[in-house]
Amino acid sequence: MARFEQLHEWSLAPREAVELQKRLRERVRVVPLRKKAETIAGADISFNKFDPVVYAGIVVLRLPSLEVIEEVGVVSETRFPYVPGLLSFRETPSVLEAWAKLKTEPDAVMFDGQGLAHPRRVGIASHVGLLINRPTLGCAKSVLVGKFEEPGEERGAWTPLVDKGETVGAALRTKTRVQPIYVSPGHLIDLEGAIALTLQCDGGYRQPEPTRRAHLLVNALRRGERQPTSESSVQTDGGGEGAQGSFNF
Repeated sequence: MARFEQLHEWSLAPREAVELQKRLRERVRVVPLRKKAETIAGADISFNKFDPVVYAGIVVLRLPSLEVIEEVGVVSETRFPYVPGLLSFRETPSVLEAWAKLKTEPDAVMFDGQGLAHPRRVGIASHVGLLINRPTLGCAKSVLVGKFEEPGEERGAWTPLVDKGETVGAALRTKTRVQPIYVSPGHLIDLEGAIALTLQCDGGYRQPEPTRRAHLLVNALRRGERQPTSESSVQTDGGGEGAQGSFNF
């Protein structure tokens, strides 16, 4: 099963989560991919703002064929409130629950959300990337922070997404004359690598195939058309089952 490191507690107040994000940012590494990805996972989450139930899904695909290797879906509950800018504290535990059920550890993970393109530069792609120690990227359908110039109309055209003078992502045209998506590095990947990997995952839609598949999965879970993946124990790099750790700064 896929493993992760439990770097911090989840029972935090929003103000504590903000301070933790600032420290997490120091650990995020934006670097070129160390090796070519042969598998990639798409991850997505669905929930109602004021409902504690969270639906999380991960779909693993082979590259470059985009053949689906594995799908995992979970339904769980969160105690963290809905706070813009802190959604990863609401969503990540469910993503990790799904991650722990995977039989295949993908080479990279694409999130329907943000990486660096976040007020404190730690969107869910960056947050989870630190925990799973895998290259991660965000591919969002809307802008959270930053401004950009409209890219050219052709597929593959892109322009920088800039926030407070810092390039945090790109507006990328994944289909000719279709609205761009917003790509940002999460962890262990740079912007150029994130763009290239996104274009490699072209399944003929605006949304890249990994996150499109994950989106379909979580919506099917939410409607009751799919059942959650059967339970399995969670192992982490930090110790035994469900081990908790803490930062040492």
